[in-house]
Amino acid sequence: MNETLIDKVELNPVIAAVQSEEDLEPAINSRVSTIFLLCADIFNAKSLVHKIKNAGKNAFIHIDFLEGIGKDAKAIDYIIQVIQPDGIISTKSSHIKIAREKGAFTIQRFFLIDNKSFEMTIKSVKSIKPDMIEIMPGVMPGIIYRMTSQLSIPVIAGGLISNKQDIMEALKAGAIGASTSKKDLWEL
Repeated sequence: MNETLIDKVELNPVIAAVQSEEDLEPAINSRVSTIFLLCADIFNAKSLVHKIKNAGKNAFIHIDFLEGIGKDAKAIDYIIQVIQPDGIISTKSSHIKIAREKGAFTIQRFFLIDNKSFEMTIKSVKSIKPDMIEIMPGVMPGIIYRMTSQLSIPVIAGGLISNKQDIMEALKAGAIGASTSKKDLWEL
């Protein structure tokens, strides 16, 4: 299953980062094969994920943004078993570790602001072993190249991706995909 999710991102590297429920329909109707759900709550998460999956697209839920539900092991278990996304996104190593132990596909998101955060990212990835990582901001081809040359897991570029050139540079630098909330890029 993990290879299939990675293959889908590699085949269609533009990922819709949906930040509001109103943006879900355009994402579903777009050409993207993967949707990062950055807006959900305890009442609508299951139906939103179900809607994405029924459209034949991968549904990843960013659990740090999931409102009205805890973030402990039981909550993560609930998300996996009841909401049933294709994968979990989080910035927190503890969430990624718990989700991996429960068999979920995981994407850990990292914000790179300096050399220290870069080094900590490398260390954390080697220790926690998420299935993929998303590095932000995604408009840093040199950093993407450095990251992909030091890690063997797939990298997604995210944050501040605002045009086709940003996506092309991220892919050329070694990212397998780029997440963006810019609807016009979902059709690339």
